[in-house]
Amino acid sequence: MLERKNAVIYGGGGTIGAAVARAFAREGATVHLAGRTLAKVELVAGEIREHGGSATAAQVDALDERAVDAHADELVRDHGSLDISLNVISTGDVQGTPLVEMEVADFEQPIHNAIRSTYVTARAAGRHMIRQGSGVILMFGGEGDPIRDYSIGGFQISLTAVEALRKQLASELGRHGIRVVSLLTGGVIDSFPADFEGRDALVESLVAPTLLGRGATLEDVGHVAASVASDKARTITASAINITCGAIIT
Repeated sequence: MLERKNAVIYGGGGTIGAAVARAFAREGATVHLAGRTLAKVELVAGEIREHGGSATAAQVDALDERAVDAHADELVRDHGSLDISLNVISTGDVQGTPLVEMEVADFEQPIHNAIRSTYVTARAAGRHMIRQGSGVILMFGGEGDPIRDYSIGGFQISLTAVEALRKQLASELGRHGIRVVSLLTGGVIDSFPADFEGRDALVESLVAPTLLGRGATLEDVGHVAASVASDKARTITASAINITCGAIIT
């Protein structure tokens, strides 16, 4: 579905970024992995190449606009186009502390990181996509109901802010043939390390509200992302694709 497409994934060394990168590569895209830790993105790129895919790796801080712009410019110069952009960097959120007890800096951090990195990476891609007359900007997260039984800090608020950015970008970029879509999950159940404290309870809490009795997996996210990024989804923009297994009803 993605033959001759160039896809950049910021945060490509993480579990979700790597899963999407593998799915993109299986569908024929050349995947350009960007992350703050070069070793992590190089590892994923190497795995993709070992399985016959095409991938590059670069050290890029998605919060650094100059670094992001330079990487996007280099990508287009060397490969001819920038067709798909996805930002899945960690926002560094602080959870478990009630809002009224949280430090302002801890509350602000995920909001700042999410909106800045999403804007900076989307802007870099959008400038090239306008010249091409095509492209897909994918975002990750989505709006959801407030969390009632857990203190999630500014994280959910950051996702809602990103959704507002998605709608505005889609409105401005649509005339240039550019689609902007977000992937709405209720949490990806196998993205948590096996030794993560409280993992079983967390997974159970994510699965309990679903209508299907299961949560989205990394493989699910990769399949949906590849499909949405392809021309098979050319009618979809300004939308959030709901892959929560019914945990969130929209």
